[in-house]
Amino acid sequence: MTAGTALPVFDDACRWLDIYFSGTEPDFTPRLDLRGTPFQLAVWKQLLAIPYGHIVTYSELARRLGASPQAVGGAVGRNPVSLIVPCHRVVGAGGRLTGYAGGLDRKARLLQLEQADLFFGI
Repeated sequence: MTAGTALPVFDDACRWLDIYFSGTEPDFTPRLDLRGTPFQLAVWKQLLAIPYGHIVTYSELARRLGASPQAVGGAVGRNPVSLIVPCHRVVGAGGRLTGYAGGLDRKARLLQLEQADLFFGI
């Protein structure tokens, strides 16, 4: 990616993406201006807390939030920044790959890039 735009937020996003796609965990999160319902924001905050290379199930997120897995899945699916806010780290029961707007093949590749342990979540 090319840096040097007029807006530093774009430079930060490009730098984050370069680091991420090199197979390294970025040591920062670009500034985000997430807008959604209070529930969506709570879900997205949980997504940001999932460590690089780890997974969590929809059921586990639902338990943490006191919600149904379906409600969590709906909020995850409305994530406007689906790579930086890592919805690809959320999996179905038993580590099954489900529900990724970019396609399950991309979800699998992102988890592979992170060398995610598909058997142990956080």
